[in-house]
Amino acid sequence: MASEHYSSVDPVLYPNGVTSGSGGSAMSWSAIMAGTVGAIALTLTLLALGSAFGLASVSPWPGMGAKADTFSVGAGVWLIVTQWLAAALGGYVAGRTRTRWQGLHTDEVFFRDTVHGFMAWATATVVVAAVGVSAAALSNIGAAPVDLDTSREAIDAARKVAATVAGFTALSLLVGAFIGGVGGAVGGRLRDRHP
Repeated sequence: MASEHYSSVDPVLYPNGVTSGSGGSAMSWSAIMAGTVGAIALTLTLLALGSAFGLASVSPWPGMGAKADTFSVGAGVWLIVTQWLAAALGGYVAGRTRTRWQGLHTDEVFFRDTVHGFMAWATATVVVAAVGVSAAALSNIGAAPVDLDTSREAIDAARKVAATVAGFTALSLLVGAFIGGVGGAVGGRLRDRHP
């Protein structure tokens, strides 16, 4: 039979064996919000850095700025790296800053830490998506209608770029969710080892 591993009370911190118990909520929303804020702040910082590198220099006019296909590959890779780093930081902060659970099986603690990291990633993703959609919608309110004579080739090229960007985004989000969970598990493990 496999041995059961339970988190034990540190006798230095709790000389009488008294703990706060684990009867409270399994979710520490303050830790999740801390991870969310950290992930969003790192995302904004890395997006600004990417803009400084010229990854946002696409121009709709021929011969000006980067081409759309160059933008989709270069910016797509940068957006993936940004998402993964922000997810790792947000998950780690959420796992590291949560309260310590006593008397729980280590598998349950691992699961809760992973959920904290995932929830920090999910909350940050929803907030950034909502702000982005709102900004895009507001930017079109005062725009005058433009009568463009677009060719079939230009429409097809725009469709291909949009599909490429959607593919990069989907890949980034899937792997970011996993990385956020791993970050939460690592942060929680370190939280329990170094109270």
